[in-house]
Amino acid sequence: MEYNKYSLSFKGSGASYFKILLVNIILVTITLGLYYPWARARSLQYFYSNTLFNGQAFVFTGTGSEMFKGFIKAFVLLIGIYGLVTYLVLNEQELVGAALFYIFFLLLLPLAIHGSYRYRFAKTVWSGIRFGYTGDKWELFALFIKGTLLTLVTFGIYGAWFMMNLRRYLLCNVKIGDARFSYKGVGGEYFWLNVKGYFLSIITLGLYFFWWQKDLYAYFINNLRLTRGDQTMLLRSTATGGDFLVLILVNLLLFVFTLGLATPWIAVRTMRFLFSNMVLDGTIAFDELQQTQPNFDDATGEDIADFLDFGFII
Repeated sequence: MEYNKYSLSFKGSGASYFKILLVNIILVTITLGLYYPWARARSLQYFYSNTLFNGQAFVFTGTGSEMFKGFIKAFVLLIGIYGLVTYLVLNEQELVGAALFYIFFLLLLPLAIHGSYRYRFAKTVWSGIRFGYTGDKWELFALFIKGTLLTLVTFGIYGAWFMMNLRRYLLCNVKIGDARFSYKGVGGEYFWLNVKGYFLSIITLGLYFFWWQKDLYAYFINNLRLTRGDQTMLLRSTATGGDFLVLILVNLLLFVFTLGLATPWIAVRTMRFLFSNMVLDGTIAFDELQQTQPNFDDATGEDIADFLDFGFII
């Protein structure tokens, strides 16, 4: 079977992304926030269209109108929760209000992640082939509740296993056409990787932090693969601790000395760094992929996850 090398790159520029952010900020301000879903859609479309795999750009087919509907649903839901908690606090039931807030948050988060994955991947297209997410929301809900409770009773120790189980479930349910992603990371390895990084960062007065980030990135990337029957694409990180040191320090200096105005350039150079330090090779014939994923238009989960500022796991 022929062994292929694939290319992944980001072609955006800080200047072009700055223009998009500037227009978004102006329109969101003028419309008192109502333009936000369209602003988010424009940003996603920009990043997708400037991300190229084997020379072909990704496409985000989601629209501001779809995301606005989800935005309204998410806004009403979260305002309702906030209103109930506020009412309890004002009636001197602070403990009940705080308990309900954390319970609602715990119950809502896995459903938001599920909805976000369904929408985002249904709207992701490459070479005419749609991505998709096939996870079950109740399976994810059970996994999330179990992981959260075990993390609490073990005083955070189980968190490493929880994060790997969550990442594995989500990524193993992501498909592009008839090819499926898989993730091989396990809790024990991830736990000791973080223990090592934490203590060595303290011993070296923070210097090892950059090598810790390198190790985490490599662990996430090196354990991810795409399979289609007996065909496989493997991913591998080539970044070094020194590379991460330069990336993070330069980004920090740019942010501080421009008072945040360099944020678009920081985002772009970070994307370029991550993709340029990722090697992909294997045997998948991407020109033979078959479309198997349905469309999905409900962006409520995407908007709730955005409201909660919960990062997209990939």
